[in-house]
Amino acid sequence: MARLLSVNVGLPRDIEWKGRTVRTGIWKNPVRDRCRVGRLNLDGDGQGDLAGHGGEQRAVFVYQIESYRYWQERLKRTDFVNGQFGENFTAEGLSDDAVCIGDRYQIGSALFEVTQPRVTCYRVGIRMNEPRMPALLTSSGRPGFYFRVLQEGEVGAGDEIVRVGQAKEPMTVAEINALLYSPNHAHDRLERALRIEALSPGWRASFEALLPNEGTAAGNGNAGLAPTAPAHPAPPGFQPLRVTAIDQESVDVLSLSLRHRDDQPLPPALPGQYVVLRLGRAGGGPPLFRSYSLSGPPSPERYRISVKVEPDGTAGTYLRDHVRVGDVLEVSSPRGSFILQSGERPVVLLSAGIGATPVLAMLYALAAARSTRHVLWLHAARDRQHHPFAAEVRRLMGMIAHARGYVCYSKPASGDKIGEDFDAIGHLSRSAFDEAGIPRDVDVYLCGPPRFMADMKEALAALEVSSERIHVEIFNGSESMTPGVVGSAVRAPHLPKDDAETGPLVSFARSGVAAHWKPSDYQSILELAEACDVPVRWSCRTGVCHNCESGLVSGEIVYGPRPLEKPADGNLLVCCSQPIRDVVIDL
Repeated sequence: MARLLSVNVGLPRDIEWKGRTVRTGIWKNPVRDRCRVGRLNLDGDGQGDLAGHGGEQRAVFVYQIESYRYWQERLKRTDFVNGQFGENFTAEGLSDDAVCIGDRYQIGSALFEVTQPRVTCYRVGIRMNEPRMPALLTSSGRPGFYFRVLQEGEVGAGDEIVRVGQAKEPMTVAEINALLYSPNHAHDRLERALRIEALSPGWRASFEALLPNEGTAAGNGNAGLAPTAPAHPAPPGFQPLRVTAIDQESVDVLSLSLRHRDDQPLPPALPGQYVVLRLGRAGGGPPLFRSYSLSGPPSPERYRISVKVEPDGTAGTYLRDHVRVGDVLEVSSPRGSFILQSGERPVVLLSAGIGATPVLAMLYALAAARSTRHVLWLHAARDRQHHPFAAEVRRLMGMIAHARGYVCYSKPASGDKIGEDFDAIGHLSRSAFDEAGIPRDVDVYLCGPPRFMADMKEALAALEVSSERIHVEIFNGSESMTPGVVGSAVRAPHLPKDDAETGPLVSFARSGVAAHWKPSDYQSILELAEACDVPVRWSCRTGVCHNCESGLVSGEIVYGPRPLEKPADGNLLVCCSQPIRDVVIDL
């Protein structure tokens, strides 16, 4: 008979870790008396990061004393205490290779149902003083599991754990864990897993993403784990493209049209994607890497990029002053997941300044398809002189049956005509949205300067537009994900302190930073990115979760430790990789 050996609770606290402050509830301590179990928590318990822990599906975490003994032997440790693994229930019995998702258990006066294996993150490594722990727990088949609470009640150490219901589609915690994290995502087993009614929505979504055959093919990575950013991987490397035209779109924006030097077909681009350029420097030195959205119509023969030339912009100034028609530039394959989605919902293309470029490509695609979707183009500019593509957009809108435009000028010049050049004075805002008539059930594609992006997200939230329908492109980097880290100031990407002058050069293409690899200072490319304040996404830091998966634009890396499953071809996991020669990374 299984027994409850200890009930452990703990409220979130702030700890210092690698120069950061982390808020975590991983420290749990046994309670002496009986403890009330609510729908979301035990009395006296809490989670520091509700995005990754807690909630109805993850109300109670269970770990087994048998696994304690396994880790004591493997790690040569004798200092474990109940709650060591962050669990609420330390149990005798209930092994991960015997308990099934959907099994129900009576403990004390409370009733529980098994919903999912534990998803490990870096904080268990902090608690265990073993950074490899997230990968070790997952790869060992001993992750532990979560209960949801079907009937609230009281529990206490010594209570018997009685199974009162069995899953209709029996798959153990260990099987479900391996199905997601190991390379073998068998189609029939995925279908079985999706028939388990008790499976939590997060795991269900991962298995649904893995189910198509293309998602499980060799080299395609793990579609159930990969974040949005690298979901459309591209082969690494650059191709020689000849500049066939240079057009001045406004006082500070120019477009370059590019064809293959040998007139070969170009890799296909999805509307909204971008390319990375490798540019020489006028005075010599290491090359510059910059990302530019494709702004023209879909074409197997030609790309068009449009560049804003900033007063202090090195790459834009180089392109304006040194590149001429006939010159050859090194250009990557198209990248990115900010792409126009299929469907019938209305489309809002929302941009400011040079942020018009990727949504202009989407407008081209809608016009070429003679789309019947309702399309609303919302754009903000300073004045007519700083308003690129105005005539081009009007022409394309005329090709779409249900298309409308709304343009705001913040500082129109005396010759700018309201009702002809623009529709309103000021900035795009909630009131402008009301005037333009944005429906709630809409797909929004948003691109522009950081302050504009933040304001637009806030205005769209006020309109109750679902965050899932708001697609965002950030030119200079990406949205970071650093779970549990609090109080960190956002800094512009920069070179690290004491940048070396030898070793492989790691170029973060979207952030415009290139730093040398110094193995004595960094364990992974992730640590170098953090030293440069390059926006990154991570959770496990040991090659398990794939949140850090990014595009490998060029170069070669090795893994240490090896990830449980490799990312898609053309991508890398920055949390556990090291460069073996110069690399360019899509961050």
